[in-house]
Amino acid sequence: MAVEEQVIVERASSDIVILKINRPQVRNALNLAVRTRLADEVARAGADETVRCIVISGSETVFAAGADIGEMADAGPVEVMSRNVQKYWRVLTECPKPLIAAVEGFALGGGLELALCADIIVAGEGAKLGLPEVKVGILPGGGGTQKLARLVGRQRAMLLIMTGRMFGAAEALSMGVVSEVAPAGHALARALDIAGEIAAMPPISITQIKEIVNAGLNAPLETALMLERKAFQLQFATRDQKEGMQAFLEKRKPKFEGK
Repeated sequence: MAVEEQVIVERASSDIVILKINRPQVRNALNLAVRTRLADEVARAGADETVRCIVISGSETVFAAGADIGEMADAGPVEVMSRNVQKYWRVLTECPKPLIAAVEGFALGGGLELALCADIIVAGEGAKLGLPEVKVGILPGGGGTQKLARLVGRQRAMLLIMTGRMFGAAEALSMGVVSEVAPAGHALARALDIAGEIAAMPPISITQIKEIVNAGLNAPLETALMLERKAFQLQFATRDQKEGMQAFLEKRKPKFEGK
């Protein structure tokens, strides 16, 4: 299969991009070609002024069942270090545009770590998530240990990572791993609905919300509140703030331009 076919790029609308992982023969296992293409396409969409939201999905039966074991089984530590696969996920987490993951079926290991790069995760009811790396003699290396512990707490994260067990969409929702659960087979449709809602909002505000929430989580509360305060004040320099408040007063729908 050609590299170009391993990630299918679609426009759901003029302002929403869908990136679909397409390696059905290996349950969408994440090889370097897929990681590179995802990072490249997210970077491209992030720099495109017409794009307001990005959705990443797999198929209706699997999001991504993990890293491509065939690429790493015989690798040595220097080779693994030189690959530095974490750099691809960093592009996703640092993208200024909202990123939504639509998860159906398996999201395991690197697949779950990919989903955790998103700002919002919509999981189908039949989704199965987990970090099973310990079962093949390694541990999560794409952010899984740290991100999961921050989401669910140390004790539960230790249980999930040390046993490598899978958990379903309902449990993932109760733990705060996913944002919303959709009927099986409808995760992508629901993700696109949410993307449409976000795309209708003022882009500058959305970008600032993403930035200050992410930065604030790694800062003391007083510092985080200062970041929020400064970002709030800067909104009053935008045309969208004037348009939004004027539309509210005039009881009409605002038209945001990202200016």
